[in-house]
Amino acid sequence: MAQQGRPRTFVEEEVLDAAMQVFWRHGYEASSIAQLRAATGLSSASLYGAFGSKEGLFERAIEHYIAGPGRVSELVGDLRLGPLDALGRMIHGTIEMQSDLAHPGGCLVALSATVGAGGDDDVAARSVVAARRAEDRAGIEACIRRGVAAGAIPADRDPVASAILVHSFVLGVSTQLLDAVPPAALHTAADLLLNGLRR
Repeated sequence: MAQQGRPRTFVEEEVLDAAMQVFWRHGYEASSIAQLRAATGLSSASLYGAFGSKEGLFERAIEHYIAGPGRVSELVGDLRLGPLDALGRMIHGTIEMQSDLAHPGGCLVALSATVGAGGDDDVAARSVVAARRAEDRAGIEACIRRGVAAGAIPADRDPVASAILVHSFVLGVSTQLLDAVPPAALHTAADLLLNGLRR
């Protein structure tokens, strides 16, 4: 009879949450296996056995983030909301989430793997977050198109350019917060951006 592998003795959600915090605080490249071991309480063998590689753990941590704090970006796809209301809730919710002291500041997707040394794992990690940013940008564009179709956003607004504008603001929130710009000031700037879409 074939011998079965040892069962996992950890709670995956807890491990992913701990790894997410490390990647969020230090970025992909600077997060060492030693730091990930210390945060998760797992050995290197257990981490590699469960997730395959550091990049595999990072990809799962990104998925965990998107299902948790990062789910605020999904508000633009809520068809129960008017398009401008959805955009407003997403932008203001993003500021609130990224300035929440319960976790590292900024956005994991925006900050964790923007640049790297160029190794295969760094390239793979950057591809993971780049794909997510593309999804977010597409979601914003779709929301703006709904707004134009509904007459809530002027018909002369270019949905592609407008989505880039909104997405650039959202991505920039991370660096503004890390530079100690007060959340209240960012909320005021967000209102200016939203008012510009209405006119």
